[in-house]
Amino acid sequence: MAVAVEHPLDKYVRTEKLPTLWCPGCTIGIVMTSLLRAIDQRIREGLLRRDQITFVGGIGCSARIAMYVRFDSVRTAHGRTIPLATAIKILRPEHKVIVVGGDGDICAIGGNHLLHALRRNMDLMIIIVNNMIYGMTGGQVSPTTPLKLYTTTTPYGNPEKPLNIIRLACSLGANFVARGSATHPHILQQIFYKALGKRGLALIEVLSSCPEIFGRHIGITDPVKSFMTLRDKIKVKNNPSLDESEYDWEKGFVIGVYLDKDDPGYIDNLSLLYKSLRGF
Repeated sequence: MAVAVEHPLDKYVRTEKLPTLWCPGCTIGIVMTSLLRAIDQRIREGLLRRDQITFVGGIGCSARIAMYVRFDSVRTAHGRTIPLATAIKILRPEHKVIVVGGDGDICAIGGNHLLHALRRNMDLMIIIVNNMIYGMTGGQVSPTTPLKLYTTTTPYGNPEKPLNIIRLACSLGANFVARGSATHPHILQQIFYKALGKRGLALIEVLSSCPEIFGRHIGITDPVKSFMTLRDKIKVKNNPSLDESEYDWEKGFVIGVYLDKDDPGYIDNLSLLYKSLRGF
């Protein structure tokens, strides 16, 4: 007789939607689990309220995280997560608003919104799951595809220098900027835990293996080999310098917290404005 076993995180997951739509070997599930563990720790410590957490997802593999978590959540058009999340945060400033999406959704189609959220130090937690390709739509080149790698739309190798998300976020005014990897879930959980406690904008780039599309294009179709290939390229450092954020498939990727400060966020500045207006 089969015995039903409840997972400790089941209370945060829409189990009726399982199994997920992610491909076998996809590591987005690891990212979601690491995030839910960090949220659970914050809730158990009394530092976060479950009814004040909102997820916003767009279109793409990673954005589906918003479908599977049992919190207030909404999905919107491709690339439009940040404007919707901004509106929610302004209307419900007490909420922790978490944006989840891929490198294509947030950095390409939604790139302009990302720039202005960073500039405003908007009080959002933005998680960019970076599999270095457009995974859902056929394997086209994305802003983060490493130089010289094959994609559907770069059959002779990618001629473009990839976007360094970390350098971009640090230069435009975010309070918290970090890079993690699905291959190192315990470190990723620690990064998420810290980001959940930040005011202003917290941006976390998460490197993720995609055996079905990215891996197949570069000749690595085995999910375990795809995972281990990425893992071997990861270097863990405490407080890495910005120069160590360089993005190179051959040289590897440094994960860690690149920036951690506590400047007033957009909501703080908006509150000060409201208070000054009441004086008239």
